[in-house]
Amino acid sequence: MISSHNIDTFFNPNSVAIVGASNKEGSVGNVICKNFLKGDYKGKVYPVTLSSETILGLKAYRSVLDIEDDVHLAIIAIPAKAVNIVLNECAKKNIKSCVVISGGFSEIGENQREEELKQIVKESGLRVVGPNCVGIYDTYSKVDTIFLPEDRMGRPREGKISLISQSGAFVATILDWASGENIGMSKVISFGNKADVNYSDLIDYLSDDEKTNVITIYMEGVGDGRKFMRAAKKAIKKKPIVILKSGRSKAGAAAAASHTGSLAGADTVYSAAFKQAGIVRVYTPQEMFDIAKAFVCRKRPNGRRVAIVTDGGGTGVIATDFLEDYNIELANIGEDTKARMREKLPPYCSVKNPIDLTGDADVERYKIALNEVLKDENVDAILLILLFQVPTLEDDVVQRLLPIIKGTEKPIFVISAGGEYSRKKLKELEEHCIPCYQSSSNGVHALAAIMDYYGYIERKRD
Repeated sequence: MISSHNIDTFFNPNSVAIVGASNKEGSVGNVICKNFLKGDYKGKVYPVTLSSETILGLKAYRSVLDIEDDVHLAIIAIPAKAVNIVLNECAKKNIKSCVVISGGFSEIGENQREEELKQIVKESGLRVVGPNCVGIYDTYSKVDTIFLPEDRMGRPREGKISLISQSGAFVATILDWASGENIGMSKVISFGNKADVNYSDLIDYLSDDEKTNVITIYMEGVGDGRKFMRAAKKAIKKKPIVILKSGRSKAGAAAAASHTGSLAGADTVYSAAFKQAGIVRVYTPQEMFDIAKAFVCRKRPNGRRVAIVTDGGGTGVIATDFLEDYNIELANIGEDTKARMREKLPPYCSVKNPIDLTGDADVERYKIALNEVLKDENVDAILLILLFQVPTLEDDVVQRLLPIIKGTEKPIFVISAGGEYSRKKLKELEEHCIPCYQSSSNGVHALAAIMDYYGYIERKRD
């Protein structure tokens, strides 16, 4: 179904015209064509170029106007001076949406050229992502306008995290990193100069997108602050929004202005606005995805009381310190719960919170502790610390604990520091939508973020 703002055609077009398609290996137009022709995209592809009669075995057209069939999406990768001519042709062809990859607009001082583009949009109803962007990647529909080849930039698996970014370089880095880390993504949008489609449009769209559980944003600056806040406050009732806002320093703000022409504004104003809207602000890409993957799992804590289950006493103490840093309470485990654990666990295990199963822990001890703690009404969430280096912890520990972890509505965050073996085990858990972290600081920060978000939602309902 096409949205009233024609946004959906960017992600689910039945047909695509690639303006600037090329047979030249490694060129922008060549890579984009290959993205759509490798077999995953199910729609029709129409190469448009003046340089050849065929592109990668397909008939080529000299103009979008020469294409006999309807076209939903045009991807434009040609010299900037010709972009507005092509946009007018797209409007005449009644194409719904265009991604303008081409640079050479306001980011280099060509303001009049960009104003002409905006006027075309205003008069025609055409929707434009860009200019000066890498565009869109959708893991489900396989729309892929990113002109970086797969041997240089990996494409992540299907997931529920969507990303909006002004920076194309940020998108490329994140996609490549997410692919390597096996983090699932949904829709990824780089809109560069945001001459038309902007944060508000995309937030509105993604807030209703069934394939998006959390909206992440890389932001340098926002044009219409009021419009953005209205969209964010509306969306936040449905889905969390996590923003990495750059340009905090004076030098960073100046760099942002020169990058995409964004006016960064006072950083304190952004922080206050984000807090008012219930937006989670982060300061590094790692923080962004640590928190995003916690939201993807969609388990909601009823309060801020946490039980720690560990096979290392020191790691439990460290996690306790971080809980206090984020105003999270160490749960007061019920006496009945402790009594049942004492009956089943060796006498040298500590059933006080943090629950220490000690360095010779096995899977059975973890199962006993988890089952008992999950029944305790004093516990809202669990930090499960697994030191996989312990030789008594069987190799099938993940598979044996999965039914317990997946079978509860209480959030369980897994923490395990270590090398290759530990990372392998964490990836096994993450494949089942369980938030995992290699440090207590990262895990507790993510847990605090979901507690803050759901607390905000509850307060707004009252």
